[in-house]
Amino acid sequence: MKCPFCKNSGDRVVDSRSSGDSIRRRRECGACKRRFTTYEYVEMAPLTVIKRDGSREPFNRGKLLSGLQTACIKRPITRAQIDSVVSDIENELASGDDQEVGYEMLGNLIMERLFLLDEVAYVRFASVYRRFKEMGQFMDEIKQISP
Repeated sequence: MKCPFCKNSGDRVVDSRSSGDSIRRRRECGACKRRFTTYEYVEMAPLTVIKRDGSREPFNRGKLLSGLQTACIKRPITRAQIDSVVSDIENELASGDDQEVGYEMLGNLIMERLFLLDEVAYVRFASVYRRFKEMGQFMDEIKQISP
């Protein structure tokens, strides 16, 4: 590890702490004695999403987060709740044996979580995911979730 200040490669670990899926290490440079922090993450096999048109792209946490934020606009949902949903989905996908996931499975995971979180956000997401083209499709979806 090179010191970010003097670029010396001799350092020592002063403190290590595990925090969720990473390890935080405080280091001290042997030359300039300045301290800096590094993080270590477990490298997972990359997950690939099979899109509706059959093409493949790497799983993108930011894209999932953005889609959920769009569905939750002007709803009483905190950023922490959205982050929790994203982490839950990410963990569920990572815990599986497959390195590829279809858009159907990913969409269904998102809709399950949104249904529990907020019904309006659920219907918003469902309208885009299921490509609603008529008002009747909205009404059918609302009837399914209404008591």
